[in-house]
Amino acid sequence: MKAVVVSRPGGPEVLEIREVPDPSSRAGWALIRVRAFGINRSEVVTRATDSGHGVTFPRVLGIECAGEVIEAPDCEGLQPGQSVVALMGQMGKEIDGSYAELLSVPATSVIPITTSLDWSELAAIPESYGTAWGSVVNTLGLRKGQSILIRGATSSVGMAALSIARSLGATVVATTRDKKKEPSLLGAGADVVLIDGGSIATAVREALPDGATVALELVGPVTTIDSSRALAERGVVCVTGFLGNSWDFDQLTGKLGPVRLARFRSGVITRATYGSTLQRIVEGVEEGAYRPNIAGVFQLEEIAEAHRTMESNAVCGKLVAVVP
Repeated sequence: MKAVVVSRPGGPEVLEIREVPDPSSRAGWALIRVRAFGINRSEVVTRATDSGHGVTFPRVLGIECAGEVIEAPDCEGLQPGQSVVALMGQMGKEIDGSYAELLSVPATSVIPITTSLDWSELAAIPESYGTAWGSVVNTLGLRKGQSILIRGATSSVGMAALSIARSLGATVVATTRDKKKEPSLLGAGADVVLIDGGSIATAVREALPDGATVALELVGPVTTIDSSRALAERGVVCVTGFLGNSWDFDQLTGKLGPVRLARFRSGVITRATYGSTLQRIVEGVEEGAYRPNIAGVFQLEEIAEAHRTMESNAVCGKLVAVVP
């Protein structure tokens, strides 16, 4: 099969298209023909630095995909020919991931999906919408009539969170560092867009005098204190992303006042925990309730260019690669 192999950390040039042996089938694992996969910031970090999580090279990256089951021995609920998405389960880290024509992955990470969406649309959903739903709905408990600050809203998770928040009937304040992206956020349904120069709490309170009910923090600890100051009393800030390239939570100790800190990690997304949720989200995209937020579609052979595009921070939403 063809696969994108990384033999050493480095720039996009280390993403090599190679012919490698097909993965073998084994009990409890599903063998999937990959039709398309989403491209994620975590894969860029792994490629560039090995992300400090024990990744060994050579490695095929990719933490999610959409495709069809080829074989699934001893995998209850999975049958050959089914359309599925697969995500997490140490894909692209401890085991080879989805940047390939074929993928072998534990069945717990494989979710059957019934859909009329094309492969690129389906591939844009699992990681971004699963993470956004887990953050906005399950962790923050956002409801109709409330308000949410989305810090780092032009990321794929941010755009998905914006779509979910709008469907819930919440007021959305979205931030971006690039004024050129403001029309995209407004077009996606943001009520207020703020250009983020590092401090936005005062501007949020000008738009929402009582402060936002909750905040989804996708930049990370470097801006979490400022985000907390934009919240109403007893507000909640959920740190989900690390676009600011800092994982240092110690800097937050004793500095959030009456605001509660929460975290969401997408590693909890499995078939058991999010299978029915992702099916509902896919149906919501089909019905127009949610947007797929696709910012660019690449071929497998264009994966280096896709990584360069992501690192340029020039797009709003999700980048996807299709596998012929």
